[in-house]
Amino acid sequence: MIAKLAKTCTLRISPEKLNFILCDRLVGGGVSMWCELEQENFFSEFQMEGVSAENNAIYLELTSENLSRALKTAQNARTLKIKLTNKHFPCLTVSVELLSMSTSSRIVTHDIPLKVIPRKLWKDFQQPSVPDADVSIYLPVLKTLKSVVEKMKNISNHLVIEANLNGELNLKIETDLVCVTTHFKDLGNPPLASDDASRDRDPAEMAEVHVDIRKLLQFLAGQQVNPTRALCNLVSSRMVHLDLLHEDVCLQYFIPALS
Repeated sequence: MIAKLAKTCTLRISPEKLNFILCDRLVGGGVSMWCELEQENFFSEFQMEGVSAENNAIYLELTSENLSRALKTAQNARTLKIKLTNKHFPCLTVSVELLSMSTSSRIVTHDIPLKVIPRKLWKDFQQPSVPDADVSIYLPVLKTLKSVVEKMKNISNHLVIEANLNGELNLKIETDLVCVTTHFKDLGNPPLASDDASRDRDPAEMAEVHVDIRKLLQFLAGQQVNPTRALCNLVSSRMVHLDLLHEDVCLQYFIPALS
């Protein structure tokens, strides 16, 4: 999923969590991503030692596809071990013990080159802050959404996403020649982080964000399965914050508004 969203990303390793991070500056028009995995849900053994007791973390920059390709070979493996190694250059070494027809097993090793990020740059990879949303709404089935957005991309590169507190979501395209709107109804709204915002707002009033349709489509193309929960938070004229929960994986994706 992450390989489809980001060609290169930062892997943050800490004693409790693994994070995949993409920090293209929102102010520069780039998307941002924060993906979180609880290590205890994925590893039976986990040992790591950071820079110090106060800064007990490791930040690595790697090519997502290289890690994805290595892990695909482990789908029917007996064991999988991931280590940080130094083989003339820093590597994430993935050792896969594969079952064989005989009693013996085969070990397949992948060395994924990476860059260790120095501590002075860690501040650039903090979890993005999420402003209070004007409207928060549950998304429809992502496969359906992707199909709609793919068709709209043939008409325009720009898309208006609008939603209200009555569970209504609209995707709109307006050009000199045509105006196209897709309506989704009865999606439901989770409680907003700020009760004041929802109390003062007319439930029928639309919050809208104008985005690059290709960035939304890249996000939708990366979704392999329908998530347990999929939320869209709109900060009017500023950003779209997509919040997904895939069983043990939490993914947040930020798309800035077009000026």
